[in-house]
Amino acid sequence: MENLVLHGGEVMIQKVVITAAGLGTRLLTVTKEQPKEMLPLFSKNNEVICIKPLLQMIFEQLYDYGFREFCFIVGRGKRIIEDHFTVDRYFITQLSNKGKQQLSAVLERFYKKVENSTIVWINQHEPKGFGHAVLMAKPFVRNEPFLVHAGDTYIYSPHSDNHIKRLIEAHGRENADATLLLKEVKNPLQYGVAQIEEEDDEIFRVKLVVEKPAKPPSNLAIMPVYAFNPPIMEALEKTKPGVGGEIQLTDAIQILIDSGHKVQAIKLKGDEIRLDVGTPGTYWEAIAVSYRYATK
Repeated sequence: MENLVLHGGEVMIQKVVITAAGLGTRLLTVTKEQPKEMLPLFSKNNEVICIKPLLQMIFEQLYDYGFREFCFIVGRGKRIIEDHFTVDRYFITQLSNKGKQQLSAVLERFYKKVENSTIVWINQHEPKGFGHAVLMAKPFVRNEPFLVHAGDTYIYSPHSDNHIKRLIEAHGRENADATLLLKEVKNPLQYGVAQIEEEDDEIFRVKLVVEKPAKPPSNLAIMPVYAFNPPIMEALEKTKPGVGGEIQLTDAIQILIDSGHKVQAIKLKGDEIRLDVGTPGTYWEAIAVSYRYATK
């Protein structure tokens, strides 16, 4: 477990908001009743190769880092997520009785993490966008710093100095109101994109962010993992519908920049790999990569 202390021990990031309310229309028809965030990927757990829902992998990664307070933003038809995060001792007993002790142990470890966590469920009644989903967590966040993690993306980081650790440490050390995670990509058209200027070897000041631009200002795509201070909620309340007619988190971050708040970024390292289940092509790649990591 890592220490989530920020600002030299004065402030801590203890809360994480995980968004899982999107419709997943690009993966129809499998996402008609099954949330895309629950699509299966391969994982290794104590030398046991198993298949887990993506959202469980994200939760366990954050838990193992040290988070214990979680807010899931879900939408219509997402009850399957709540059911999966509800402890089912009878099912574990059934597995054990059938001689499947290894798999029952994997599930038992997951349930212990659930039981040791505070989990809040908030329902986004209409699909109004990523930014709107984050805004709905305002009663959970209150006046504290927090992490945001999209429920359809998982990042493998082989280092002890992993992406979450670097993101949180940079956020606290530089006293920023928003810290972004960036990745250099060949085609940034389908991403939020950032324009930066270098501050030191690892931290960059963000000058501009734009959602799915027709003419990207850079090749730096914004990954859906963020550290925020409370002012992002005020910015989201001011944000009008943007791309796709939705409230975009990227637009709220630009409001922070325009109003003089410090917005900064770090980059993923070359061997840190993003798994994205947003489209059939990226999901196929995510399956292949997760299997490769699980069988190493």
